[in-house]
Amino acid sequence: MKNRIFLYLFVFAALIALYLYVSGTNRVEAGTLKIEELKATISTLEDSVRNTELKVLDMQYFSLENNDDAHAYYDHLNLDNAPGYIADKLLETNEQKGDNPLIPYEGMESDFKINKIKILNHKWIIADFSDGKYWGELLIKYELMDNLGVNFSLVDHLLYTRSN
Repeated sequence: MKNRIFLYLFVFAALIALYLYVSGTNRVEAGTLKIEELKATISTLEDSVRNTELKVLDMQYFSLENNDDAHAYYDHLNLDNAPGYIADKLLETNEQKGDNPLIPYEGMESDFKINKIKILNHKWIIADFSDGKYWGELLIKYELMDNLGVNFSLVDHLLYTRSN
């Protein structure tokens, strides 16, 4: 009788060991699959980040911030942030009562004001303007003078028309 109890305990212990081995193997396989899925996801995300970085660099190609030759043009002025300074000066033209003087259109819903500015280099700016309903774009030539004054002159413009 004592031998049978030991035999049953041995068989029971062997079944428990077999169960633990099989379930452990299944967990390892599931973990390995999950790791492979995560590696594939990481690879996809790295490619996406790389593509996004290339797009951003491409979009920044025409930008005063990334144009060393244009920055060299302003070295003698000792400006810490030439693009910000120029953008502020252009936005100051919005502070006049009525339409912005650089915009050759009269506002239809309200006054036309400059909204967005992209400084292309040490001579040109592209700007977006709107009156809240109608909008357009400007190509502006500018000159930053030694006394830190900025002269703006309109090169070209367009007003988008609505087609309903």
